Amino acid sequence: MITDREQFIETNRDFIYKVASSICKRRLNWENDDELSIALIAFNKSIDTYNKQKGNFFSYAKMVIKNSLIDYFRKSTKNLNISLDDEDLISFEHRSSIERYEIEEENKVRAQEITLFSLKLKEYGISFSDLVSNSPKHKDTREELINVAFLVSKESQIIEKLTRTKQLPIKQICLLASKNEKFIEKWRRYLIALILILTDEDLKYIRSYLNIKVGEIND
Repeated sequence: MITDREQFIETNRDFIYKVASSICKRRLNWENDDELSIALIAFNKSIDTYNKQKGNFFSYAKMVIKNSLIDYFRKSTKNLNISLDDEDLISFEHRSSIERYEIEEENKVRAQEITLFSLKLKEYGISFSDLVSNSPKHKDTREELINVAFLVSKESQIIEKLTRTKQLPIKQICLLASKNEKFIEKWRRYLIALILILTDEDLKYIRSYLNIKVGEIND
């Protein structure tokens, strides 16, 4: 008797194949390639470990398959009894496959995040071109503004007001950071962008790209 789980797995064999093939960067064969067996086991595991808080099931299953295959690649290249040249070649091919896949996935997420950031900025009447034309040229000024943004990011009342009104509460920020209004007003757009990057969990890649860590103030 075929269970619901078996039927679900059978229905999604094409999905499992496409994910595994994409990660391995080559065509696979169900009869001969261990990678498909690993992917099938990982898909079955994802059914057991999935919950709605982890988002879309198939996105989650794809991540589980990817991690399982990466673990398999790493272990297999250590345990294969082959010549040095062959081992180097296989290790290189596996490593290259992993790196290409991870770069592609990371680029997709970054592109989505940049689009999201652009939409969030529009809510404040700011465009990317505004940021380019209103960005400080000097390192000292940039660091000073990052310090201000860090201070603001820790103040929930200011963040709530900014989010609600879409306006930078300049006087409050001046008192908090001991800056004059002229300075804060001049860099208003840039500061809003920095505060969004520091406080919005959907902008982790951009924060990482700028090498900004929440909670750390530049000395």
